[in-house]
Amino acid sequence: MGKKKYVAYVGTYTHGTSKGVQVYDVDVEEGTLTERSEVQVSNASHTAISKNGKYLYAIEDEGVAVFERDENGDLTRINSVDIDGMRGCFLATDVDGKYLYVAGYHDGKVTVVHTHRDGRLGSLMDGVFHKGLGSVAERNFRPHVNCVRPTPDNKYLCAVDNGIDQVKIYRINKRNNKLELVDILRCPRESGPRIIRFSADGKFAYLLFELSNEIKVYSYDGSGKNPEFELIQSVTTLYKEGDKDAIHNAASGLALAPDGQHLFCTTAGENTVSMYEVNQETGLLDKKFTLPISGDYPKDIVIFPDNQHIAVANHGSNTITTFKVDYEKNLLIMKGRPCKVETPNCINIWPVPDGEDIDDHN
Repeated sequence: MGKKKYVAYVGTYTHGTSKGVQVYDVDVEEGTLTERSEVQVSNASHTAISKNGKYLYAIEDEGVAVFERDENGDLTRINSVDIDGMRGCFLATDVDGKYLYVAGYHDGKVTVVHTHRDGRLGSLMDGVFHKGLGSVAERNFRPHVNCVRPTPDNKYLCAVDNGIDQVKIYRINKRNNKLELVDILRCPRESGPRIIRFSADGKFAYLLFELSNEIKVYSYDGSGKNPEFELIQSVTTLYKEGDKDAIHNAASGLALAPDGQHLFCTTAGENTVSMYEVNQETGLLDKKFTLPISGDYPKDIVIFPDNQHIAVANHGSNTITTFKVDYEKNLLIMKGRPCKVETPNCINIWPVPDGEDIDDHN
């Protein structure tokens, strides 16, 4: 791995002392973060990185902002665009680096923004509002797009709708830059799908459910005329499956280790992290542990590039906690004191730009 330099970006709400995106130096060997700087972004609920690693995108109240990353990972604002809707909650870049996708939790909208070669964000290429009703219980009765992610073959865009318990699958029409609905993955009623991630080889999808506190594993095949997702496994995220207090828990963060051998997820309420061993051939998960994360409302989680450490953004306790993972004993060892950061929403670790395209597993 050499002496490659990594930085962490933490997106925060800005109601209090936080400015928006905090930049941290990453000590990969020690598994620690040291705050370096911060940039002004109003309520940065999510960040993403360009395929070539030169630019950072961030959600903000006004839409989406883009920043240039220098050789140290520090950020300089380039421009921002209005997404013609309510503030987004999740960002993803496409495999070719041509589009930026925005998920709208508040208005149930999927937005496609054109990205220019010089880093600038351009015009809105498309915007699709989800329709339909979910269960009438609590908040989950209308569309809430919580996550957007292209399939690794770049043929389709998966839009995870937390409100109507569906994942809508869109074909990306490159000729007219529009999204065409081709399939719907219907999930159990009141399950609350939240985040989807794909294995590095693109054969398997992992879908985290906020309300039913589980991960469902699907095989994925995009070689035919239409995408094929087949459910092959469901596993709990909870320490105690079937716990009567489970209604107070909410599965929140999902991250695949860079080597693809382990999947981690966090569960708020219970305030735990669960680790699963991934069978690389079958895609199936084998849960190894569920342990406390020493924080409140673990909203996001990231695995360090060495696969040996994790960092958890604890939205409720205003901290980031870091741990070393002991794979033999299935334990977490806390590394140093928690970093204080107000209302962290998301955390990602990326190498500093060196001119090469980078893979985004976060």
